[in-house]
Amino acid sequence: MANTLYCFGESGNAYKAALALELAGVDWTPRFVDFFKGEARSPEFRAVNPMGEVPVLDADGRILTQSGVIQKWVMDTTGKLAGDDPYEVLRWTIFDNQKVSGMAGPLRFMMNFLPEDKRNADVNAFMAGRLKAALQVLEAELSTRDWLASDSLTCADISCAGYLFYDEPFTFTRADWPAIDAWLTRISETPGWKHPYDLMQRAFG
Repeated sequence: MANTLYCFGESGNAYKAALALELAGVDWTPRFVDFFKGEARSPEFRAVNPMGEVPVLDADGRILTQSGVIQKWVMDTTGKLAGDDPYEVLRWTIFDNQKVSGMAGPLRFMMNFLPEDKRNADVNAFMAGRLKAALQVLEAELSTRDWLASDSLTCADISCAGYLFYDEPFTFTRADWPAIDAWLTRISETPGWKHPYDLMQRAFG
């Protein structure tokens, strides 16, 4: 079966999908989308995904969009990274989408990839505050357990950690969050783990 992931290295959401595919042992191929040059908004790409964004998984002709949906496909197809309570995995995935990645993604974009004359310090400060509140929830949870939704790595961990492996500044410093830092180390020590820029082609650098 041919599995193609439309992605680019700078996308933390694409990384969540790519890392889940990789750690579950799915045979997949990355297909670089030149987001910063507008490819995701082109008519050709919108024919694949009308939402105009990555990630998109072409699973042997079935088109799946949104990182959480692709992760569910990985869990359902392989039986891996699912833990023993699908509701806990879903709970943390939704928390990530709304609170962690929902703040880290646009904040990182605005601080690093948006032209400087279009950056808004007040907006960035607001999002940084929201991200800090979400990280406090993660820190508290991970101070009492090794993994978020099970006794082993699941897609809940992959989802919540997706943006936290990037080195570009977005107000997150691992040393400030010891439980999160240890958790990220556990994830990166999982056999098969790769940094986003080792899994997917990046637009810059």
